Amino acid sequence: MYGAFYFWHGVFLNDLSFITFPIWIFLILAALVYLVISYVLYRLFESKLFKRLFYPPILRGLMTGLTVGFILFAFVTVLGISFTKNFNVTYILVDCAWQIIEQIIGGFIIALGKIMLFEQSQETSH
Repeated sequence: MYGAFYFWHGVFLNDLSFITFPIWIFLILAALVYLVISYVLYRLFESKLFKRLFYPPILRGLMTGLTVGFILFAFVTVLGISFTKNFNVTYILVDCAWQIIEQIIGGFIIALGKIMLFEQSQETSH
């Protein structure tokens, strides 16, 4: 997710060039934020509710990413709109789609890790 974030904001949109303080501070803070996001993704992925609603790990990972992505989008948009005047509907829709895609990538990686690390080891132990 951190890599996807850097590609989207640093390469595609070139947003990082507008930061007015040292870029390394921003990247370290972003890494910490993505660690927290990853933790939230994992906890939701492993929650009883999501295990019950979406049993297959891949589907659960995708739905976890979709859920966390939309919540993050809503949170960041509310904060961003209060500080920025250059938003339009297209920007908001693209940002929403990207945030969801980014978190789905994280949820998919969590699901793959779950399948490869835990379910494979359970099959070999039987």
